[in-house]
Amino acid sequence: METNVAKSNVKNVIIILACLVIILAGIKSAVEIIVPFLLALFLAIVCTPLINFLVKLKVPLWLAVIALLGLIVIALTFFAGLVGTAVNEFSASIPTYKQLLAQRIAGLAEIMDRFDLYRFLPKTIVEEHLDPNIIMGLIRRLLTGISGVITNGFVLLLIVVFMLFEAPSMKQKLAIFFQNKQERKELENIQRVLSSVISYLAIKTFVSLLTGVLVWAALAILGIQYAVLWGTVAFLLNYIPNIGSVLAAIPVVVQALILNGYSDGLLVAIAFLVINMVIGNIIEPRLMGRTLGLSTLVVFISLIFWGWLLGSVGMLLSVPLTMAVKIALESSENTKKYAYLLGDGRE
Repeated sequence: METNVAKSNVKNVIIILACLVIILAGIKSAVEIIVPFLLALFLAIVCTPLINFLVKLKVPLWLAVIALLGLIVIALTFFAGLVGTAVNEFSASIPTYKQLLAQRIAGLAEIMDRFDLYRFLPKTIVEEHLDPNIIMGLIRRLLTGISGVITNGFVLLLIVVFMLFEAPSMKQKLAIFFQNKQERKELENIQRVLSSVISYLAIKTFVSLLTGVLVWAALAILGIQYAVLWGTVAFLLNYIPNIGSVLAAIPVVVQALILNGYSDGLLVAIAFLVINMVIGNIIEPRLMGRTLGLSTLVVFISLIFWGWLLGSVGMLLSVPLTMAVKIALESSENTKKYAYLLGDGRE
């Protein structure tokens, strides 16, 4: 009897894993369709509280949506122009930057020779990772990628607008669809997911905006080129947990080393370190409180998983997506234990 039960459990696990693989393969193959829709959905979720606030002030729904849309279009136009100009200027200056970078690397090589530092770090490794062509290519791809994201934002706006117009009636539709007691519980879980995602994204947006403003101010004070652009990059990449702030710092530090010298490059690195330590270790944890409810390890693993599955958008939305999975697991007694594994151990 016990053998049959064990075989049945193994069979169920195999079936579940097979279904999971098929679902993931389907998502992976349809990523070009899913990603814009998913990003638009999260943008609509973030905008919904503001729309509801305007509606409560007796502003017509259509006017509230148009007003919000106008603000977003103005912001996107400004940032698209800013990034586009920076990319063009950077592309035109690449030959000059390569020469300056080669000079800096040569100076660094002399210092390493003088103090015999190649004993600890082989010369071949240093030359391989400090190749000017590779470094310039990475920075250019980063700027081009951000420019593409902002440009595609205009297409996403159309989807967001339709979602916002549909949002007020969606609650009534869901209430009609989930009628019995068990189904109402499912509706409550959906509302919990939305509430958690809205809370997280609102706090993260504020924290990212604060990070971007502080980075812009610090770079402007230090006289670093493209301060507004790098502040925007810091704002966007701060949505990526754990590594976003590091990714934002690398191109700025490299640029400062090339154009401004070692002292300014060091000051830029220190500025990024101080800003991210204060915001990441003091301000953000206090604002988040227990909103996140995920362990640090799970956050990092989710970053890798969703990034592999959905690309850069998956990295941006890794935490909200994992929070949704956790709440879904909590809704059933059979899967609640798995939700606890994703948590921070304080539940």
